[in-house]
Amino acid sequence: MGRAKARLAAAELDALRTQQEPEQELSRTQIKKAMEELQKLGGRLVELKASELKKIPMSETLAAAIEESHRINQNEAKRRHLQYIGKVMRDEDADAISQALAIMDSSTDQHRQAFHQLERWRDGLLHNDQQTMQDIVSQCPQLDRQQLNNLVRLAQKESRQGKPPTAARKLFKYLRELSDL
Repeated sequence: MGRAKARLAAAELDALRTQQEPEQELSRTQIKKAMEELQKLGGRLVELKASELKKIPMSETLAAAIEESHRINQNEAKRRHLQYIGKVMRDEDADAISQALAIMDSSTDQHRQAFHQLERWRDGLLHNDQQTMQDIVSQCPQLDRQQLNNLVRLAQKESRQGKPPTAARKLFKYLRELSDL
């Protein structure tokens, strides 16, 4: 029963990647490779801080397994627990998890694109662009408009006076917190 479920999960994972029919019978090597990829992805999750883990879309079962892995000290026990995390990962949305990890990793294109988006937002706010404000409000429902307006006003005042952009940095930091980057 365990092998059949593993083969089905591996077939679905491989089918999603290659956009082909999942009913094809996969070889043991393909299944093993897919399971090892899930285990590596789980290993990357184990290395994250608690604040970063909150930004990752995952089930409570996976969150509990990752939390428990932090208490394990012995090498062999860690290896077995990583295998368990890989097994739990079969029921997760691996693409959503890997995409969230890519946004957090500063060496990826997704992170750079998100970072540049924040810079465009900051620059648009400093130039009183109403479309930028609407974009931010629509994408960040937890936005505190009063705080945002105060930061924009302070940054514009500093710019006019030729002072260092301290408030502009605070504005960028606030936008970064809103976007969970």
